[in-house]
Amino acid sequence: MARVLVVGIATLDIINSVDGYPEEDTEVRASTQAMRRGGNACNTAVVLRQLGHECSWAGTLADDASSAIIRDDLASYAVNMDAVQTVAGGCSPTSYVTLNQRNGSRTIVHYRDLPEYSLAAFQQVDLAGFDWLHFEGRNVTQTRAMLDIAQQQVPAVPCSVEIEKPRRAIETLCMGAKLLLYSRSYAQSRDVTNHEMSDPVAFLQTQQQIVPTAEHICSWAERGAWGVNRQGKVLHSPAIDLPRVVDTLGAGDTFNAAIIHAKLAGLPLADCLRDACLLAGQKCARQGLRGLC
Repeated sequence: MARVLVVGIATLDIINSVDGYPEEDTEVRASTQAMRRGGNACNTAVVLRQLGHECSWAGTLADDASSAIIRDDLASYAVNMDAVQTVAGGCSPTSYVTLNQRNGSRTIVHYRDLPEYSLAAFQQVDLAGFDWLHFEGRNVTQTRAMLDIAQQQVPAVPCSVEIEKPRRAIETLCMGAKLLLYSRSYAQSRDVTNHEMSDPVAFLQTQQQIVPTAEHICSWAERGAWGVNRQGKVLHSPAIDLPRVVDTLGAGDTFNAAIIHAKLAGLPLADCLRDACLLAGQKCARQGLRGLC
């Protein structure tokens, strides 16, 4: 069992399940509605907890009722929240999710009016107590400073960074990380081969040339996932074949948790990709994350 710190956001997810995604300017009835704690980093933390690791979450919460729901959920998984920064009078980030029951796809409208986790709060965390540090790639300037502090204080502790969305200067977060986890949407936003980055191999090879000291992984939904190791070898694992996709919300976060778990176990990259695709597929076949592992 390893001690893992994850840095990123928590949200309250309000999920409406519908029989087919609605057309614009129409009204549909949801078959079910659920309210869950969400957020990339928090999702990764609760999956890592289910995989047997001690997890701490560093992020911001408001002091409203929605944050109480988030805290209660994380506490139910025994995720440590000592590093959490509470903002008085704030409003918890909320994601309004439309879940298409026909194919499991999810469409998200996200509202956030809460400051990002601050560098000052991160500086109060004793990093020496962790075996792995994972950062959600957001709040770029301060996250870059957090990575620099980690490299100065605990250079032997591996850092991973999730690069999910194209943000200004987000590429600066790649330097110093041992593991970089890219989303398909981010890869497709990079016009490297002049055909909208439909080729994950070309994308990863380019990234490996930029940061040769890291392993680079890109998940690609139904096409599985690709990775490039520090020697430049390209590896691929297919997605598992599901009879029905139920819920893709949190699948990428589950994938990331499985990769970190496999790396902590010392598995080679090919096995990491295989295990992560398997667990992410199992997640897509069920609602939510509870009881996944």
